[in-house]
Amino acid sequence: MSTINKAFKDLEKSFTGDIYTDQLTRTIYATDGSAYREFPVAVCRPANTNDIKQLIAFARDYKIPIIPRAAGTSLAGQVVGNGIVADISKYMTRIIEFNKEERWVRVEPGVNLDELNLFLKPHGLLFGPETSTANRCMIGGMVGNNACGLHSLVYGSTRDHTLEVKALLSDGTEVVFKEIDNETFENKCTIDSLEGRLYSQIKTILSASEVQEEIRREYPDPRLERRNTGYAIDILLESEPFTKGKGKFNFCKLIAGSEGTLAFITEIKLNLLPLPAPIKGLLCVHCKTIEDSLKANLLALKYKPEAIELMDNTILQLTKDNIEQRKNRFFVEGDPGALLIIEFAKNTKEEVLSIAANIEKEMRAANLAYHFPTVFGADIKKVWDLRKAGLGVLSNMPGDAKPVSVIEDTSVLPELLPAYIAEFNTMLDSLGLKCVYHAHIATGELHLRPIIDLKKSNEVELFHTVALETAKLVKKYKGSLSGEHGDGRLRGEFIPLMVGAKNYLLLKKIKETWDPLHIFNAGKITDTPPMTSSLRYKSGVKDREIDTIFDFSKTHGILRAAEQCNGSGDCRKSHIIGGTMCPSYMATRDENHVTRARANVLREYLTFSSKKNPFDHKEIYQILDLCISCKACKSECPSNVDVAKLKAEFLQHYYDANGVPIRASIIANITTINKLGSLWPWFTNFLMSNSVTRKLGFPLLGFSPHREMPLLYQTTLNKYIRNYATEMQKGSKGSVYLFNDEFTNYNDTAIGIKTIQLLNKLGYKVIIPKHGMSGRTFLSKGLIRQARKIADRNIEQLSGVITADQPLLGIEPSAILAFRDEYPELVSSHLRADAAKLAKNVMMVDEFIAREAEKGNINKDQFTNEKRDVLLHGHCQQKAISSTNYTKAILALPINYSVNEIPSGCCGMAGSFGFEKEHYEVSMNIGELVLFPAVRKASAETIIVAPGTSCRHQIKDVTGVIALHPMEVLFGALRKE
Repeated sequence: MSTINKAFKDLEKSFTGDIYTDQLTRTIYATDGSAYREFPVAVCRPANTNDIKQLIAFARDYKIPIIPRAAGTSLAGQVVGNGIVADISKYMTRIIEFNKEERWVRVEPGVNLDELNLFLKPHGLLFGPETSTANRCMIGGMVGNNACGLHSLVYGSTRDHTLEVKALLSDGTEVVFKEIDNETFENKCTIDSLEGRLYSQIKTILSASEVQEEIRREYPDPRLERRNTGYAIDILLESEPFTKGKGKFNFCKLIAGSEGTLAFITEIKLNLLPLPAPIKGLLCVHCKTIEDSLKANLLALKYKPEAIELMDNTILQLTKDNIEQRKNRFFVEGDPGALLIIEFAKNTKEEVLSIAANIEKEMRAANLAYHFPTVFGADIKKVWDLRKAGLGVLSNMPGDAKPVSVIEDTSVLPELLPAYIAEFNTMLDSLGLKCVYHAHIATGELHLRPIIDLKKSNEVELFHTVALETAKLVKKYKGSLSGEHGDGRLRGEFIPLMVGAKNYLLLKKIKETWDPLHIFNAGKITDTPPMTSSLRYKSGVKDREIDTIFDFSKTHGILRAAEQCNGSGDCRKSHIIGGTMCPSYMATRDENHVTRARANVLREYLTFSSKKNPFDHKEIYQILDLCISCKACKSECPSNVDVAKLKAEFLQHYYDANGVPIRASIIANITTINKLGSLWPWFTNFLMSNSVTRKLGFPLLGFSPHREMPLLYQTTLNKYIRNYATEMQKGSKGSVYLFNDEFTNYNDTAIGIKTIQLLNKLGYKVIIPKHGMSGRTFLSKGLIRQARKIADRNIEQLSGVITADQPLLGIEPSAILAFRDEYPELVSSHLRADAAKLAKNVMMVDEFIAREAEKGNINKDQFTNEKRDVLLHGHCQQKAISSTNYTKAILALPINYSVNEIPSGCCGMAGSFGFEKEHYEVSMNIGELVLFPAVRKASAETIIVAPGTSCRHQIKDVTGVIALHPMEVLFGALRKE
C-alpha cells in the first residue's frame, strides 16, 4: 500500500463521513458540468465540521488541495482537480435555525435551494436568488459562485443576501464573517492570528488611494448587478472603512464568488424576503430575430418586470426532441427566432393583463414581435421548466460539435447589449462560428454558446481564441466575463485582462495570505492552468466504433449517447422536489447512484478501454447495478440520456464475456416457467409461497426471503378468451386489438378479464391478435438478442393488422410501451420502418378510453354516481413514455370520484429489482420516500390505484393494501344495467 493510501486509511478511523480512493469513485468525480476532466486523488463526504478540520490538517501535511463540491453543476471547472474532492451534498444538509420575525435562516452548505424555499413558503418567505439549477443546486455552491438566477432583476445575487458565514481557515481555525462596524474592524486588524492578518491585509490594500483608483478604473461597471470576475475587492472597497457613507464591512462579500479558494464554509446565514405578490403571469413574446429581442428587452424593462429570460430558436428546436419538454411547448407559436419570457407579480390578474396589453401594443408598433400569449397558474412552471432545460437540451445536438461553455457568462449593461452582441456576432462570423443565445437578458447577461467540436485540435485552439477575443470585447464594454458561473479554470487566465494586471497581483496576494499552502481549490481564479488543459475529450483521437444491438444511429453511436450527459445534474433531484429521476439516488443521496455518474463511467470506459470488448469492466457493472431501468431519465433528463437503454446494451456484452447469471436467466425466462407452472397452478403457487422455499430456496437463487413471489392465477387469460370468444365480438363502436402480455396472461388474469368485459360493455369489440410475449423480462435483464427476436416476431405478426382505427391496447405499461420505446430501435434493420409505424398506433388502455371519452364515445352517464376517493400511483415507464394524465382522466369518469395522484417517483420494485436480495433494502427505501407513507395515510375507504403489476405487488408486500388496476376500478364503477 502506498504511503498516501495508508494515510487515507488512517484518516478513515476518526472520520465520521466517507472516504474513497478507488478508481470508480474517482472517475465519477473527475468531471462536473464543465468541459474539464481531471482525476482527484480521493473523494470524501464529510459529515460535520470536525471531519473538515481533519481534512484541512491532512491537506496541510500532505500538500494536497481540498476541492469543495456541492451538486457539481459548475460550468467553469470549479470542482474538478487533482486533489481531495470534499462532497458536502450528502450529510451537511441541515436547516440549523430559522427566525421568521427577523427574516433569516442558518443552513449547512449542502441545503438544496428548492427544498429551502419549500420549507420557507408556509411562513410567507423565500430566499430570493433562483438559479435555473434550483432543484438540485445547494447553498454552499451558490455562495461559492455568487449565483444569481432568473429573478436577479429584483433579488440580486447570493452575495446580496449572505449575512454571515461560518468557515474554517487554511490553518484549521474556525471563524465567523459578518457585518461589523469600524471599531470592530480596527480591533480585528490587531489580532495575532490568521484571521487578524486577513483583516489587516485588506485594510492595507484598500486604504491606498492609488489602489482604490486602479480598482474603480479597471473593474466592471459598478452599476452592473452581475459581476463576478476575480475576488470582489471592488465591493469591499465600497464599505465604510474605505468609503465614507457606505455600508458596514463584511468579509462575506469576498467569500461570495471565491469558489472555495479562500476558506471552507460550514454554515451560512441568509437574508430572507417576503413572497412576491400572489398573482404571477408570464408574457411570452415571440420575436423574429435575436436582434429584435434585444430591443424588445429594453422596452419591457420600462414596465419593471420580475424577470425577463431569453430562449433562441436553436434551443426551442432542440426541445422538440425531448419527451418532457415537448409538453412544455404548449404556448409556442411557429418558429420564433427568439422568445422573451417576461414575468410580472401583481395583486390581480387584471393588472398583469393590462401591463401585458400595453407591452404588446408598444412592441407591435415597433414591429419587434408577432405573438404575445399570456400564461397563468400551473402553466407558469411549465414555461420556466422549458427555459431551465436550455443547458441540458443543448447536448441533444447531433454529432461532436456542441454549444460549449466558454463565454456563456458574459454580462454587460442591458442598454449596451445590442451594440455588444452586434460586435460579438461580427467576431463569430470572422471565425466561421455559429452561436446559441439564452438566459438572463434583463440584467445584461446572455449565455452565449458557440458551437465547437472539442475533439478536434484546431477547434480546441478556436475555443481559446473565442474566449480571448470575447474577453477583450467585454472589457471594452466594461462588463464582466463572469456574471454568475464563476471563473474557475475556464476564465482564470483572462482575469488579468479583465481587472488589470495590478489588481490581479492584489488577488494573488489575498490568496497567499488566506491560503499560503494553496490547499483550498488550487488553480481556480488565480494561478489557473491554461484553459485548454485537462479537457474532457482528448483532441485528435478518433472515437472507437462500437457495434451494438440497439440502433444508436440517432446519437451517432453508443459512445455519443453516453456523451450527451453534460453534467448539468438534473438527475440529482430529491423526492421532496418531485419527479421520478433518479430513484436510487433519491434513496441513497450518493453521487455513485445518480444518472450522471452512470453515463460518465460508461463514457470513460468506452473511450479508454484497451479490451476488445470495451464493455467487459466490472466498474461499469457496479455503477449500473442500482439503475432500476425506470426510464425517467429518458424524459426528465433534458439531454435525453436513456441509461436504461445503455444498461441493457451493456449487460448483453458484459454477459458475452462473463456468462449469464442464473438469476438473470430465471427472470428473463419467467414466462416459460409460468407456462409450465400453469399446468398445475395450485402446486406451483405452493412451491413459490411456502416458508421453506422462501427461507432456503430464495437466497440460493439470489432472491430476498422477505419477498412474496407473484402467484399464478387459477387459469390463464388465453384459456378464458377461448371460452369468452363470442362475447368479445359484441360492440357497436368499433374494434380494438388487445395485447395479452405475459404478466396479465399468467398472474393478473383477473385484470385482463375485467378489461375485456369493460371494453365490451363500453361498446367495443375486443380482438386478441396473434403475438408473442412482450420481451420485457429479457430487456430488463439485458438479454437483448433474445428480446430482438421476440420484437421482430411481434412486428411481423402485428404490423399488417394494427391501424389508427383499430389500435393495439395494452394493460401492463411496461409490456405495451415496449412497442413505443424499445422496439423501434431494437428490431432488425429491415423491420424498423414497420416498428416505427406500429408504435404510433399502440397505447395503454387508459389512453384509449381517455381518447374515446374526449370524442364523446364514452361518457360519465355510463358510470356510477357513488362518491369515492381515488389515490393513483403512476407507473415509471408510463410517466416517461406516455403520461399519467390519461389515467387520472378516466378514473374521474365516475362523476363523484375524487382523483389525486401520489407525488411518488418509482415504487422501488421495478420489475425484479426489489425481489433481488442485494437490492431489497434500496427497494424498500425508495418506496418509503413517498409511496408507502401516502398509502398508509389514506383512509380504508380510499381506492388505491396502480397500473403496474410490480407496483401493485410492492404496495401489497409492504403495506398490506390491495392496489387496483385502473381497469378494475372502472369495471367496478360501471352503472348497473
